[in-house]
Amino acid sequence: MAGERVKLEVRERETRGTRPSRRLRQQGLIPGVLYGQGKAPHAICVPERELRRVFTGAGGLHAILDVVLEGQTTPHHAVLKEYQQDPIRGRLTHVDFHEVRLDRPIQAQVAVQLVGEPAGVKEGGVLSQVNREVNVEALPMEIPEHLELDVSGMAIGDSLRVADLNAIEGVTFLDDAETVLANVTLPTQIVEPEEEVEEGEELAEGEEAAPEAPEGAAEAPAEPGGEAAGEPGTAPG
Repeated sequence: MAGERVKLEVRERETRGTRPSRRLRQQGLIPGVLYGQGKAPHAICVPERELRRVFTGAGGLHAILDVVLEGQTTPHHAVLKEYQQDPIRGRLTHVDFHEVRLDRPIQAQVAVQLVGEPAGVKEGGVLSQVNREVNVEALPMEIPEHLELDVSGMAIGDSLRVADLNAIEGVTFLDDAETVLANVTLPTQIVEPEEEVEEGEELAEGEEAAPEAPEGAAEAPAEPGGEAAGEPGTAPG
């Protein structure tokens, strides 16, 4: 289980324009928003090193955060709802936290980790993870850090679904039970297309194709006694 509460101190920030956010990032601060339950949202900023400390801990992205605004003492219990990353550098550029009540269930996406080596892979098959996350509902402190799926018994042609995940007390799987999570298939074979031979071009075994006459070559003379080739002449008188 995630089951870990981590204190996170944040500051309030200006919200007008994009320059303040850019300036914050240059100072090592990540802009974000803390959304409250029925309360006005707080525009905040958090030191990047603090975010990395929180999200690389035991609770990972599902840690329950005790968010404390600068100058206050009462924590806001919150979870990470969304985050944005720089597509090139991979650095966080924005975070959204949502305040939660610890006695009410929430919904979250939890990663599925495949465990074991399928028997079908040892026979030449290929293991594919079709879906890497499932949607669950549970109390904030009961959201799993991840879900394990044992694939060691899979043969070629087998699939495992949401229904094959081990049940966890207090956790409800929200996805369709028949949603495929992993399968083992035969490797894809690339077949080279055969060269097609046009009709009339087939040769007998051992027969060689006759060389083509050069373009513009004269036609063979007519057989003796036959009609001459070319334009018709005048009939004999």
